[in-house]
Amino acid sequence: MAELAFRDGIMEQIRLREPRFHEHAFLFVLAALEQCQQRLGERRHISGRELAETCRDLAIDRYGVMSRLVLDHWGIRESVHFGDIVFALVDLGMLIKQPHDQREDFADAFDFRHAFETSYPWRNVPQG
Repeated sequence: MAELAFRDGIMEQIRLREPRFHEHAFLFVLAALEQCQQRLGERRHISGRELAETCRDLAIDRYGVMSRLVLDHWGIRESVHFGDIVFALVDLGMLIKQPHDQREDFADAFDFRHAFETSYPWRNVPQG
């Protein structure tokens, strides 16, 4: 995440608005947003579910079996927390939302236990 950084003062504003989450959680969501846009090929609005699912995939790609632990350390324990982060960034003018966008769009996008434990891609690899 070295390629992303906040301007001076922005993180202080974020901490005041949404103190539940670590600074890295905000940087991670912004990185997932960019990754989602790159996957699409052309820029367009991304739904809450699309972004939450991209966050899941990016966490698995970056942190592997430690994904849930890393996200938990940052304060992210369920998919709706990605929405809380996004809407904090919207409130600060860093992201733009559409009139129909809601925090609830992120709720139940996926189950953390299932995504990071039960169906983890390496879970069923035979031990040799």
